[in-house]
Amino acid sequence: MAHIDKNNVLEILGKKVLPGTGAVINLNMAKLYTTTSVEVPVIIERSKKPGPVVLLTAGIHGDEINGVEIVRQVISKNINKPVKGTIICIPVVNVFGFLNMKREFPDGRDLNRVFPGTKNGSLASRFAFQFVKKILPVADFCLDFHISGASRFNVAQVRVLKGDEKSMKFAHIFNAPFTIYSKTIGKSYRETCYKLGKMVLLFEGGKSMDSNREIARLGVEGTMRILKHLGMLKPRFEIEDPPTQTNIIENSTWMRAKYSGLLHVKIECGRRVERGEYIATITDPYGKFRHKVIAPHEGFIINVNESPIVYQGDAIFHLSTPARPKEEADEG
Repeated sequence: MAHIDKNNVLEILGKKVLPGTGAVINLNMAKLYTTTSVEVPVIIERSKKPGPVVLLTAGIHGDEINGVEIVRQVISKNINKPVKGTIICIPVVNVFGFLNMKREFPDGRDLNRVFPGTKNGSLASRFAFQFVKKILPVADFCLDFHISGASRFNVAQVRVLKGDEKSMKFAHIFNAPFTIYSKTIGKSYRETCYKLGKMVLLFEGGKSMDSNREIARLGVEGTMRILKHLGMLKPRFEIEDPPTQTNIIENSTWMRAKYSGLLHVKIECGRRVERGEYIATITDPYGKFRHKVIAPHEGFIINVNESPIVYQGDAIFHLSTPARPKEEADEG
């Protein structure tokens, strides 16, 4: 199990990493049919000065390129070399999925639904078990980067549990455009971190199979603000808060397509809309049918389906819902 001893020596994956040094250690994921090993690079940078251990992860889903790019930039710009403590970066957790450009493991399972894993379970479950046993114990603060699935584009956001004051404090420090109250999903990495008492923030932004420069910028800058708050960011990196504070989204609802057809989106993700505002059109391919999609209430658009074709019932917009007046909310 990973740990730091009384002499501030980090032992992880069977290797010792001394204070003031760095290392790249491979976590053996599994073997291909050819018996070739598939390994996950774990990139470690340590200060001579003791301090927190921050773990940055991306690519739990293999098609989430934006998250990989965020952690890559943190490494390439040397942001991961701390003034104190240790920063561990794993840009691609699910190497199998990344190689195949698929969300899942080769066994068809979603890695983010099998944590904390089992020693003798499925391939994905075995990997999750090794990750939780061999890497996660040493982490004090976890930053996990995700992307929305399929063609749905997520506005840059941090997700926190409602009522978790510590998480909300760090969400304000990260200061993504949006902070969304979100319950943990069973057997997810985030839920496992919570159960183990680890501080964890989940960042989402963009869509799968896409690299978005603005989303990457927001992810990197948020990470720098967290590191600065923890006293780990080198002085040469200048980072300021954006002009506006994060928008808190307590409740939201999905708008679904009333008809099948071609989807023509009229607004940008992240925009605030008014009730009755015209936000999209659904048409048939033959020029005979045209349906206007109207916002049912005011709120922020936090997810947009960018697929050019939708079926009746498909989610097309994720819209925040206005807070109810207290007297109404307390009824019943």
